[in-house]
Amino acid sequence: MEGLEEKLRNPFMLRFRMTLYVAENSKAHVTGFAMVLQEPNLNFCYLDYLAVSGGTVGRGVGAAMYEYVRDEAVAQGAKGLFFECLPDDADKCRDATLRKQNASRLRFYERYDARPIMGTAYETPVPGGSGDNIPHLVFDGLDREKTLKAKFLRDVVQAVLERKYGTICPPEYIAKVVESIHQNPIQLRPVRYNKQPVERPQAQPNAPEPIALIVHDRHGIHHIKERGYVESPVRISVIMSELSTSGLFETVPPKEYPIKHIQATHDPDLVEFLKKACASTPVGKSVYPYVFPIRNRARPPKELSIRAGYYCIDTFTPINIHAFPAAIRAVDCALTAADEILRGRRMAYALVRPPGHHAERSSFGGFCYFNNAAVTAQYLSRFGTVAILDIDYHHGNGQQDIFYHRSDVLTVSVHGDPDFAYPYFTGFADEIGTGPGTGFNINIPLPEIQDGSQYRIALATAMRHVQQFSPAFLIVALGLDPAKGDPTGTWSLGAKDFEENGRMLNSLGRPTVVIQEGGYRTRTLGKNVLAFFQGLVAPKVAREWQSAK
Repeated sequence: MEGLEEKLRNPFMLRFRMTLYVAENSKAHVTGFAMVLQEPNLNFCYLDYLAVSGGTVGRGVGAAMYEYVRDEAVAQGAKGLFFECLPDDADKCRDATLRKQNASRLRFYERYDARPIMGTAYETPVPGGSGDNIPHLVFDGLDREKTLKAKFLRDVVQAVLERKYGTICPPEYIAKVVESIHQNPIQLRPVRYNKQPVERPQAQPNAPEPIALIVHDRHGIHHIKERGYVESPVRISVIMSELSTSGLFETVPPKEYPIKHIQATHDPDLVEFLKKACASTPVGKSVYPYVFPIRNRARPPKELSIRAGYYCIDTFTPINIHAFPAAIRAVDCALTAADEILRGRRMAYALVRPPGHHAERSSFGGFCYFNNAAVTAQYLSRFGTVAILDIDYHHGNGQQDIFYHRSDVLTVSVHGDPDFAYPYFTGFADEIGTGPGTGFNINIPLPEIQDGSQYRIALATAMRHVQQFSPAFLIVALGLDPAKGDPTGTWSLGAKDFEENGRMLNSLGRPTVVIQEGGYRTRTLGKNVLAFFQGLVAPKVAREWQSAK
């Protein structure tokens, strides 16, 4: 119990995703809890603790919790549920009272066909430890007919011993236990207590955990009422009209974060310029950069509107009094989503505008002022590696620029070829990073004509890079401008394509922050966003994309 708070506060401390399940009675008194560790790479769950209050023993609380844990493991696509249970044999447990308790537990789990694994050295005492009462490793196949393979079990045991017991299990001990696993298939202990087949509740996937939805609550102040400016407030309202009744989301209010998180990603000079330039712009007026100096940066113009050319990459991203506060709040929403993930949530969605993925370390443009995805990646990188997968129609030049020299953040972008698509000057396949970041920037430029099936081949390639990198966190820069009819794109994806894209991404099994980027055909925008998330929370499917050519 003393370590519980730290495990939940820092869920990636042991490189497992940790979830605490709590049972309460009608008076909100805790009657039991279970702690489950999930390993998304190997695709297994480990039941760390299951305990019920002394006054509730025999009332079915433990069974209800275990059945819920099994259902959750199935929903997560786990190949099996593992846990330890103390022995019930006299030669392995000398204390008769304790042995009786152990037998009761093993009898309970046997109802679910969860039995101790046999024929391995898992019960070997650690150096200097007692040989009495060494726990069995128990396997629950979650009602699947598949047998337990030696290779999978070796990976599971190594992960458990290294991460959970690394402080008491020396490397040579772990190697000995792992090497002892070679019988194929792995044998479980014969049924000992339930000689007759018993009816047991079959594990069923629970309803998916709600996605945390963080909506930019002040985005409406950033409204450029000029003909042709497609990044408008209606984008949020048409998305929310579809999501609000879907039952997939739980709204979480955005918090405020110190500006230091933006300054850790963007040049402080850019941040200060945008702050002053926006504040000095008259209400109702927008200033567009129109002078772009290429030399003598040591003597910038005094007039802020002219100086904008030092920081902006185009002529259609305006400075106005509301741009800076709206952009700051968008970052707040993205960081709130990140904190939801750090608390153990599987998925969070920051529905924001203005977008961010074209904002580089020292420049803004493409409707973007601060890079929401990059600031979030920097924030999460304190706890583990991060992959940013940008699936907007346009290249994620901002993430590329900010992380081009780093190996702890993988940046992958699937986009229109810069030969014809904005931002034109980046996004080529040979831009792979520099120095320590070499190989950690992946660009997948695509032709001007692209349908859903063609796009999924490219997405599969991008996902293989993410899977190989094996990040602790995934950030999806979600652009819906690959949609058919989008005024800024040329591709023809429909709602079913976006649903399939989401389903593919779900198979990565990563704690995921989705951040809204482009998508400007408002007639279909909401339906396409909903379809994407319906795919993202759908039950995991076999990873056909791994073999896509």
